[in-house]
Amino acid sequence: MAVGASTLPALHPVKGFRLGVASAGVKTPGRKDVVVMEIAEKATVAGVFTKNAFCAAPVVISKDHLATGRNRYLLVNTGNANAGTGAEGMADAYTCCQALADAANVKREDVLPFSTGVIGEKLPVDKIVQVVPEALANLDEDNWASAAEGILTTDTRPKGFSVQFTYEGQTVTVTGISKGSGMIMPNMATMLGYVATDVQVDRELLQALLAEKSDKSFNRITVDGDTSTNDSCMLVATGALDLEVTQDNEPLYKLFADALEQVMLELALAIVKDGEGATKLVTIHVESAASQKEALDTAYTVAHSPLVKTALFASDPNWGRILAAVGRAGIENFDLDALKIYLDDVCIVENGGRAASYTEEAGQAVMNQENILIKIVLNRGAVSETVWTTDLSQEYVSINADYRS
Repeated sequence: MAVGASTLPALHPVKGFRLGVASAGVKTPGRKDVVVMEIAEKATVAGVFTKNAFCAAPVVISKDHLATGRNRYLLVNTGNANAGTGAEGMADAYTCCQALADAANVKREDVLPFSTGVIGEKLPVDKIVQVVPEALANLDEDNWASAAEGILTTDTRPKGFSVQFTYEGQTVTVTGISKGSGMIMPNMATMLGYVATDVQVDRELLQALLAEKSDKSFNRITVDGDTSTNDSCMLVATGALDLEVTQDNEPLYKLFADALEQVMLELALAIVKDGEGATKLVTIHVESAASQKEALDTAYTVAHSPLVKTALFASDPNWGRILAAVGRAGIENFDLDALKIYLDDVCIVENGGRAASYTEEAGQAVMNQENILIKIVLNRGAVSETVWTTDLSQEYVSINADYRS
């Protein structure tokens, strides 16, 4: 199950960034499961990673190799997370990096590894190493769609988005792909994301932009409240165009920042729409909070409530579950009479109880929709935040009960 259209939009090539795909049979024979991404020599690279204390071996190594500032290749495998594998997992990830480095005539430190899949199982190094030459031979700037398929796990569809804009007669491209379906929770969910652009961006500024836009996209989605061990999002600026994005060049900076945010938000929403067993995309918007923390605490309390999520799956306008979740969000000195809650534009709670105008029929009509807005107006301040989530279905339980079999 998934929400919305499954068609992958047009993904524009980014000059200076090539992608190659191969099938190693890491978990499923014949499936695309190894992706190599080649980065132009003069490119800058930024990355954000999981905050899970048990971060996987490839995350540890990618962080170290990213810090060298000379990043030429990204190596991704699906079907095995290489997490919870101790010293052996580190050695295995290094072996994969070395194999790609040898084949591409670069240093091992120039390769950043990424893995996703089952936790706690040994990485089938030999299978991955064997297909590295095939992935290198397959490198092409127009291979985004194929790579989007090659990084999937329990996803039901590939995820990608691309934006172009014109500045001083030159066409700027921002293209990205992502994967993720379950264990989705900020910091940063069980997701992988890869975004590239052809403008020049200083490494420090690129890192700042990635962190800022991640907080507005990948760190605002949740399916089940679980944060994985392998989450990573990389941003590459190849510098192929004679255009440099700086904060001093405000027109170009704003155009690029807006395009980057659009791509990353679309990639994040694609993950939620494809949440394991999802049948609904739910937007939770909190208005008039006293602080960002208060707004996000409220939104996530509702988003993570199993009772709210199962009611959403059943299309049951059980507004009391939403009210109860808001009530336990930890808001200090909460004036219940000032609170208003809406399903789309249908007011369900005001003046401390059910809205006088509310009817079960109106609530039911909203809950029957595939896309639902829950708007919570706290009337305590000027801060607003938005979080995106899904319902919780029987299929979600089945997918995760059977995941290793």
